[in-house]
Amino acid sequence: MATRKTRTPDDPRPASSQAAVSALMLALEHPLEAEIAAVRQIVLGVDPRIEEAVKWNAPSFRTTEFFATVHLRSRDSVQLVFHTGAKARDLPGGAVRLDVPSDLVRWLGKDRCLVTLGTAAEIDARRPAFESLIRQWIDQL
Repeated sequence: MATRKTRTPDDPRPASSQAAVSALMLALEHPLEAEIAAVRQIVLGVDPRIEEAVKWNAPSFRTTEFFATVHLRSRDSVQLVFHTGAKARDLPGGAVRLDVPSDLVRWLGKDRCLVTLGTAAEIDARRPAFESLIRQWIDQL
């Protein structure tokens, strides 16, 4: 049985994951490429434990497990799906709980939601609430 390596906050992000996301973004033809790049930097800046990699053919974020994936099918607004991994699992209290504006989050289940950030100016305006959401989400995983 394989063992999972424990990472410390001062570990560098794996170059292979960063390279895979960079290659995906270079090949991507999307009207919101600049906004997606900005959102990626916001997510990575929230907590030093956050890493990115390609999962489900999109930029995805993890600490010990994946918790958010950019929804690339949305062409008019940057969206991310926040989740508890590929499979639903039991959570303390039965569901993820967030204290964020209701127009930022649409619940898709007790363990996943769709976060809509919009475009450039909207992303800037929603940044504080978005950063708070990220912190709250990873604290509950």
